[in-house]
Amino acid sequence: MDNTSKEWRLPITRARKEQIFPKLTISQIHRIEVRGHVRMIQKGEVLVEQGDSAVPFFVVVSGELEVVRPSGSAVETLVTLHGSGEFTGEANMLSGRRSIVRIYATEPSKVIQVDRQNMMGLLQSDAELGEIIMRAFILRRVELVASGTGDVVLIGSAHSSGTFRIKEFLMRNGHPYSYIDLERDKEVQNLLDNFQIDSREIPVLICQGKIVLRNPSNQQIAECLGFNESVDQTQVRDIIIIGAGPSGLAAAVYGASEGLDVLVLDAYSPGGQAGSSSRIENYLGFPTGISGQELAARAYHQAQKFGAKILISKGTRLLCNRKPYIVELENGAQIPTRTIVVATGAEYRKPQLKNLSRFEGAGVYYGATFMEAQLCTGEEVIVVGGGNSAGQAAVFLSQTTKRVHILVRSGGLANSMSRYLIRRIEETPNITLYPHTEIIALEGEDDHLQSIVWQNNQTGQTEAHDINHVFIMAGATPNTRWLDGCVALDSKGFIKTGRDLLVEDLNTAGWPLARQPYLLETSLPGVFAVGDVRGGSIKRVASAVGEGSIAISFVHQVLQE
Repeated sequence: MDNTSKEWRLPITRARKEQIFPKLTISQIHRIEVRGHVRMIQKGEVLVEQGDSAVPFFVVVSGELEVVRPSGSAVETLVTLHGSGEFTGEANMLSGRRSIVRIYATEPSKVIQVDRQNMMGLLQSDAELGEIIMRAFILRRVELVASGTGDVVLIGSAHSSGTFRIKEFLMRNGHPYSYIDLERDKEVQNLLDNFQIDSREIPVLICQGKIVLRNPSNQQIAECLGFNESVDQTQVRDIIIIGAGPSGLAAAVYGASEGLDVLVLDAYSPGGQAGSSSRIENYLGFPTGISGQELAARAYHQAQKFGAKILISKGTRLLCNRKPYIVELENGAQIPTRTIVVATGAEYRKPQLKNLSRFEGAGVYYGATFMEAQLCTGEEVIVVGGGNSAGQAAVFLSQTTKRVHILVRSGGLANSMSRYLIRRIEETPNITLYPHTEIIALEGEDDHLQSIVWQNNQTGQTEAHDINHVFIMAGATPNTRWLDGCVALDSKGFIKTGRDLLVEDLNTAGWPLARQPYLLETSLPGVFAVGDVRGGSIKRVASAVGEGSIAISFVHQVLQE
């Protein structure tokens, strides 16, 4: 290791260092030691290699461990040094995913080695150590993401919808990556030549400096990074939760913390529609607000702490004519389960516009986070929709854009948006509201939006504007098509549950039990629906979280039947 060159990439401010790299007391170290074993390490000995799975947890008793990111055959990025009383690991320890770093001893050292299973037991049973270690793991991952210190390099373009999609997937899954812009980085051609990549093939993802993926799907990225490797896809689960929005994550936290064998499926990333919200200010306990992504990340780590497994994959079909039920994935795998919580949510309704799909991710967006905001700094933007999500997006974007135009089909916002947001919009000088207005045309070249035409649906008057960024947050369509007739739906496609199920619904479904369906239970026994996908649900984060937790109490009853 001495012959490699190194550069610092992870500067840590002094104020955060004690939380990110805490020093354990002798008493705390002893409590960890009983769960592992002492190991003597020689200078230069590698404890963890980048790409390793089932990575152990190490506490340094004496000596020093160096954490680096390999960057080619002779270059390492120095992430940090662990001295006496410090411990290794970051958020990947919670999920059991591959290591994105290499760890080795810089001098003869004495460490306590604890396997992942025992480390997870420690987090759940020792409140003091659990808090210290969890906080450090989460903050270390935050620093890695912020500095782009990971095992992935993305080569792309700001004008590419594929680049935007991959960035969003990596960001919302909390995976650190380095980004090289095809138009701005002077050294990009050397990298393209080295990996025999044609510039027309971008976006390109390079995993661990070895595997080159050309415009990969989200599922291909998940497979390359080993997101799902630690999950047994054949085991019969107590419960499968489909969807990792607020309701699904709440069900995962409560289910796993109460001893259930929980598997969460999500095709994209944790957070759902709420995860794309720039700031949620009316959720209990967060008086200054919290971004949807941050809230989702906290819940995601919390669920993993209690042992819930997360699988990044899409459920394509429910086989409901057998017990245990079977959830079929897009790769053909079939996972058996005793109960199911459907938390697939709803997606913003897409207007019937020519060229819409062409500009998605390249001028048309369905979320307003920091990543989207970076693309339109100093420019004019349009927000379509009159609900809270649209209001939050407009206020957030107004901070960095020249002007925000809010378009609503109705006569105003009073019936669909919280009063605090309406007041803030009214008091923000660079936000303009256009009632009775809809976009009727999108135009652009090189697959990037350049102009729009909107129309007043009362007067018929049209206006053309050279605006390159449109945020669509209007209406909701439930994600229920994959259920293929297994449960009763209402006229709008949302899942009917509990008392909303009529006698004819149960007769048609062949309800086999003497009891009536529980609250949140569908027309299929042991299958529950929570959050936005459920008919009659209140479209608020707090109610979604409540439904997710309530469903678990009924899951216990079903499992005892």
